[in-house]
Amino acid sequence: MLEITGVPTEAQIRETFPPIEAIDKGPIAVIECFQEIPCNPCATSCRFGAIYIGDNINNLPTIDIGKCTGCSICLTKCPGLAISIIDGSKSKDYVHFSIPYEMTPLPATGDMVRALDREGRYLIDVKVLGVRSNKNFDRTNIVTLEVPRDQMYRFRSISLEVIE
Repeated sequence: MLEITGVPTEAQIRETFPPIEAIDKGPIAVIECFQEIPCNPCATSCRFGAIYIGDNINNLPTIDIGKCTGCSICLTKCPGLAISIIDGSKSKDYVHFSIPYEMTPLPATGDMVRALDREGRYLIDVKVLGVRSNKNFDRTNIVTLEVPRDQMYRFRSISLEVIE
């Protein structure tokens, strides 16, 4: 599916996610990098050594879930916007998803926005829990959302339209 449409299958997506036990312990990176290309900003930016590329810069990144703190630095450094942070420790019904966001306008904390899947299709309305911007983020903002657990493998982004 990925080779034909550019959209990974659910099985490919699930392989990129940490085990649910790790998600439920606290924030952890999800790296949805599916193509071997020369890229390593995620690995070089991780001060904890949690992301590994190896000697060949074309290797897919791997994550050591024991070292990842969910700090979000890798999220802001990935030029492909392929990294998000998931935290299942806050609720049994929702996960907190922090995603890279480079669009304007930015949503505001408390806004309800439209959650989208990997094909840009509407899933559900979700609440914005926070927005972080910083000059060190290289123009990549971090938007944290409250996403129902049953949507965590389908959710990928949000639309620009804010629900009043």
